[in-house]
Amino acid sequence: MLRLLLALALTIAAPGLAAAQGAMPGAMTPAKAKDLVRASLVSESSALVPGRTVTLGLHMAMKPGWHVYWRNPGDSGLPPEMAWRLPEGFSTGAVQWPVPERIPVQGLMNFGYEEVVTLLVPLAVPESATLGGTARLSGTLSYLVCEEICIPGSAELSLDLPVAASAEPDSRQAALFARARAALPEAAPGPFRTSREGDRLVLQLDRPGLTAEAVKEVAFFPYAEGAIDNAAPQDWAVDAAGLRLTLTPGDAKALAKSPAEAPAEPLAGVLAFTEDGARKAYALGPEPVIAPAAASVPAAEAVAAPQEESLTLWSAAGLALLGGLILNLMPCVFPVLSIKVLSLVRQAGESATRVRWHGLAYTAGVLVSFLGLAGLLIALKASGAGIGWGFQLQSPVVVALLAYGLFAMGLSLSGVVHLGGGIVGLGDGLTRRAGYQGSFFTGVLATLVATPCTAPFMGAAVGFALTQAAATALLVFASLGLGLALPFLVLTLFPQALRWLPRPGAWMDVLKGALAFPVYATVAWLIWVLAQQVGPDGLLAGLTGLVLVGLAAWAWERARGARWGAAGGRLAAVVALAGSLGLVLVLDGDRAAARGAALAQGEEAFTQARLDALRAEGRTVFVDMTAAWCITCQVNERTVLARDGVQAAFRAGQVAYLKGDWTNQNPEITRLLERHGRSGVPLYLVYRGQGEAQVLPQILTEGIVRAAIGQKDVAAAR
Repeated sequence: MLRLLLALALTIAAPGLAAAQGAMPGAMTPAKAKDLVRASLVSESSALVPGRTVTLGLHMAMKPGWHVYWRNPGDSGLPPEMAWRLPEGFSTGAVQWPVPERIPVQGLMNFGYEEVVTLLVPLAVPESATLGGTARLSGTLSYLVCEEICIPGSAELSLDLPVAASAEPDSRQAALFARARAALPEAAPGPFRTSREGDRLVLQLDRPGLTAEAVKEVAFFPYAEGAIDNAAPQDWAVDAAGLRLTLTPGDAKALAKSPAEAPAEPLAGVLAFTEDGARKAYALGPEPVIAPAAASVPAAEAVAAPQEESLTLWSAAGLALLGGLILNLMPCVFPVLSIKVLSLVRQAGESATRVRWHGLAYTAGVLVSFLGLAGLLIALKASGAGIGWGFQLQSPVVVALLAYGLFAMGLSLSGVVHLGGGIVGLGDGLTRRAGYQGSFFTGVLATLVATPCTAPFMGAAVGFALTQAAATALLVFASLGLGLALPFLVLTLFPQALRWLPRPGAWMDVLKGALAFPVYATVAWLIWVLAQQVGPDGLLAGLTGLVLVGLAAWAWERARGARWGAAGGRLAAVVALAGSLGLVLVLDGDRAAARGAALAQGEEAFTQARLDALRAEGRTVFVDMTAAWCITCQVNERTVLARDGVQAAFRAGQVAYLKGDWTNQNPEITRLLERHGRSGVPLYLVYRGQGEAQVLPQILTEGIVRAAIGQKDVAAAR
């Protein structure tokens, strides 16, 4: 039996591991990233002058046919990112991104650079820099280089420059920096504005004197990911005022259903076109304060890096184990665990060996599920997908199927239908025929319902895992799964502990029925999540599917033991179940009308452009990354963030509250999560002016939030 479980585990986990290893740096791939991209760090100046700013260049030359990405990569991909290691007092500013190209790939539209690109980065030299000395500027450049396949790569870059009282431009780099500056967008020559026409957005740039004959190859590149449908045609026309561009928003159905008088959100980005054969490009809207590729880390602080950056394999595995243990107490896992413990009461009379096998089968189910999900996540991220932990719950299809399965489980507990132990464990331990396969699939179910929860210690461990090689990452995820399975496993490995449980009796039927109600509550919550992901038509389809699951259960039970019409009853049950699964297929078609997280008074929807603008104003900003399916997020919101004391502190400190909804995929939010070593929500950040973000714990208290925004005494004053 053990060999069978191990073989099954390897069968499920191996494809994800192989795919992940094939895409990770250093793995055996047809071409290695270092052979496809030649990266170097160059300086425009021959020396560093204390108190002045010098321009550096991150120069990347790509093999023909391959490309890297712009700050907004489009429908897929990742922008280059530089983790700086600088002497004390040195700091980098915002990256200056050249105008990108539109790169179509199999129906998608990406934004990036082919052949060669130089990203300009300003470096501020402190007044305290010692004259006559030498400063080492270094860091790790991470990038994704793609053709038809994508390969992640990294390069260790460094540059030694003398510190002098004056400096001349480096003549060897003059041509390179001249080309780089020529590739940057210019300031807009006139006003621009965004309006709406039905389900389309209209971008108008005032530029008198343009003629339709002179203008060609018009393209708009938004700063915000998901702002427009990147692959949709961009219709343009030249009128007396200037250039008019008609775009399809990223959520066209939602825009069409909003009030006609509702103003359109301003579009910020780069507008590029050819005029009389010369390339023109204008920056519309604010540039970012800190771009993804310029996260500087002073060399003096390298030893005292944040916890996520200082983790080792074994410390990450230990944190994952603790996080998995705590997951057992989460409301999404507790009902399933309670049912499994109830099954142990029935098994108390069995041999100690059989009880241990049940524990091992349950543990194998948990580990196989964690390794399968982790392998898929690692492989998808390595290919450039903007996803993270809990990514499967961003699919309304997965949410609906999970709701249907738990609803069937609840009906079994309520006695509406009696399912055998072979029905993927839904009746495991609750019928006298439950087997090892029931324990295995109960572990699978426990993993699926655990993914919406983020326990303490999990964020750092999972964030670390997804930055490592595939084998290291899977070991951390296996530790997380072992932590989830450990309480039940220990209970079965020491069967004498079963003596502490009550003896089997009639009370078990009462408890079994009572346990159905937390399962129904989980179903209700999943339907609420579905309502955040789809429109009214999709929600109706999901609810109708629940009705059909109930009909299938009723018909199956009526056919069981019937003398006449048993075959017809079973057929009706199968048809009803097939109908419910068919309805699931329409859910993805209604996703475009998905609603974002409801915003309370004083809250704003998160965009990187809005965060950058607020920081440029010197405002304190509280960033809340949440999702409807994240129970930890919802608890924090209701018990802490919505409380009068916290809201009063926000008002007193004039704190801007930005809320990012990750219920559906949002690459811009994913990018911010990754920048702070996280792969899932919740994530809470506090920016005070233009300083670095303070990362708050995943479990909040009112005191933690007030202290972070500098308003400790607001509650006392009130």
